[in-house]
Amino acid sequence: MTSSKIHDIDLYELLGISITSTTKEIKKAYRQKALKCHPDKLPDNPKAAELFHELTRALEILTDEAARAAYDAVHKAKTEAKQRRRSLSSRYKKLREDLEERERRAQEEEARLSHANFHCRTDEDKLEAEVERLRKEGSRQVKEEQEAVRQQLLHEARVKEAAQTLEAEGSRLRVTWRAARDDPSNGGYDYTTLHTIFSKHGEVTALILSAKKKGSALVEYSTMQAAEERRPVPAPAPAVSAGGGDFEELVLRRMRQAAEKQGLERSAEPLS
Repeated sequence: MTSSKIHDIDLYELLGISITSTTKEIKKAYRQKALKCHPDKLPDNPKAAELFHELTRALEILTDEAARAAYDAVHKAKTEAKQRRRSLSSRYKKLREDLEERERRAQEEEARLSHANFHCRTDEDKLEAEVERLRKEGSRQVKEEQEAVRQQLLHEARVKEAAQTLEAEGSRLRVTWRAARDDPSNGGYDYTTLHTIFSKHGEVTALILSAKKKGSALVEYSTMQAAEERRPVPAPAPAVSAGGGDFEELVLRRMRQAAEKQGLERSAEPLS
C-alpha cells in the first residue's frame, strides 16, 4: 500500500473495526486478519501477500498517535463529503461534484506551490509526511505484532507436525500442574523447562503445551517402554505448587515408584 493510495482506503473498514477503537482492539483485529491471510498459510494465493502488507500498514498508521491523527483528519473530511453528496438531490449532485473537483484541484495547486511551508500543507500532505516518517523510523508496535503472528504460526506448525508424527498413545504422557487461567508465565513452566526435566530420563520426541488450558502439556518419548518407565503411579497426586523444584521432584519420585512397581511385577511372574 503506497502513501498515495492510503487516502482512498478505509483502514478501519479494512481491519473490521470502528474509528473509536482502542490500540488494544486494533492490535487484536490485526492479528485475527493477519493469521487468516498470511502468505505462509496461503502460498498459492497471489493476493495474500498484498493483503497482508495492507493490514500491516494499517496497523502501523493506526497505532501511531501522530499518524492516526493525520489519517483521521483525511478520513473525517472524506466521510463528511460522502455524506453531503448523498444528501444532495439528483438535480444538484452533478453540479456539486464538479464544484468539489475544481476546489480539489485548486487546493492541490496551492499546496504544491506552498509545500515548503509546513503550516500551509493539506491534511493529505501531513498524512504522507507521517507515513514517510514511519517508514524511516520503523514501528516497534508493528514489529511486536508481526513477531506475535510469526510465533503463533510456528506454534500451529509444531502442533500440526507433532500430530502427524505421534504414533502409539502408550508413548505419551499427559502432564498437569497448577497454573492460574490468567497466569502469563503458565505456572512457571515453559517449553524449555519441561523439555529439560523430561529429557533427563529418555529421548523426548515431542512436547506440546496446551494452547487452550493452562498447566497442561503432552510429552512423547521415542519408545513406549520409555514412557511406561516414566509414567506416574496412578494414585492421588499431592498438590503441586508453581515454581521452584517441587514439580520436578514429584515427577521424578513418581517415575521411581513406577519403575519399582514394574520391577516387582516382573519378579512375581511364575517361573517357566
